[in-house]
Amino acid sequence: MKLTQMAAMLATCTAVAIPAAAMLATAASAEDMPKVTLMVGGIDKQIYLPYQLAESLGMFKKYGIDMQLSTEQAGGVGAEDAVVSGQVNMAGAWYNHTIEFLEKGKNVIGVIQLSVAPGERIMCAKGSNVKAPTDWKGKSVGVTDLGSGTDALVSYVSAHAGMAPTDYTKIAAGAGQTMIAALKFGKAVCGITSQPTVNAIEKLGVGYSAIDLSTGAGVEKWLGGDFPAANVLVNADWAKAHPKEVQGVVNALVATLAWMKTHTAADVANVMPKDFVSNQLTSKEEYISALQADWGQFNIAGLGVMPASGPQTVFNVLKASGDVKGNVDLSKTFTDQYVTAAIKAEGLK
Repeated sequence: MKLTQMAAMLATCTAVAIPAAAMLATAASAEDMPKVTLMVGGIDKQIYLPYQLAESLGMFKKYGIDMQLSTEQAGGVGAEDAVVSGQVNMAGAWYNHTIEFLEKGKNVIGVIQLSVAPGERIMCAKGSNVKAPTDWKGKSVGVTDLGSGTDALVSYVSAHAGMAPTDYTKIAAGAGQTMIAALKFGKAVCGITSQPTVNAIEKLGVGYSAIDLSTGAGVEKWLGGDFPAANVLVNADWAKAHPKEVQGVVNALVATLAWMKTHTAADVANVMPKDFVSNQLTSKEEYISALQADWGQFNIAGLGVMPASGPQTVFNVLKASGDVKGNVDLSKTFTDQYVTAAIKAEGLK
């Protein structure tokens, strides 16, 4: 720091009656914080809520991380691909990508499991009378993007119902207004999406929830068990070279899950950015209601530990959908070491 900058800062401290030593210590600690970039696969979606919640609660700074959050854009690079290319240090994306990457020889690992269900629903157009995958035979189903986690889910529930990939068509319909339009104007008979788009589709009378993949009962029925979704994905080599950064991020997110244990959906809505909880898709009251209904998707009880049967369930989905062809050593796709260390350090249970 230059002497002129220090003098100016000290003058400011004196003016607001803050001890200069304290201000200098704060400035120094902020400068010492390592910067971490993390791209989320839709930061305003409820399925990815913990990332922004941790930021809003000040958890990243509390655990010594200068976090730079961003969100993937429609038509742009996906969060999982951004971390592989080195565009960002970490990705807030689905765990299934680590399995797909490993089969392709790319060593990407999940370091904290934030959810045990996809948090998605397959919404079907009003009047379509779709109740099961077999009912969309010969028709189009919207997914967020071709090759995405939602693409794999639609493939799996269809295959599980005895349908071949040629029995229906998948189209990239995105989320929000584009998914609503796909259902409203007949481009897709059904579409897989999450909150707040689910709420908007129901509120506008465009469609209804036909297949629930956002609750324990739903994933058990349609997927056969816990389906780990939202995770923090990191290039394994980067994690090895930056243990302090990885541990700090995991500490912050474990603390956020612990905070959720003792708070409500309304408490979450009160600290999130206003445009996340009240916008053209949802009101604050609707946001809270939807979040409460899908609260069970978050890995709050496990505090970020990977569910024992989760990786195998995800692998089964990917295998059935054709996204993974061979065998994969699932133990190399995730680690609980950072979560375990965070839980122990905080004395959590």
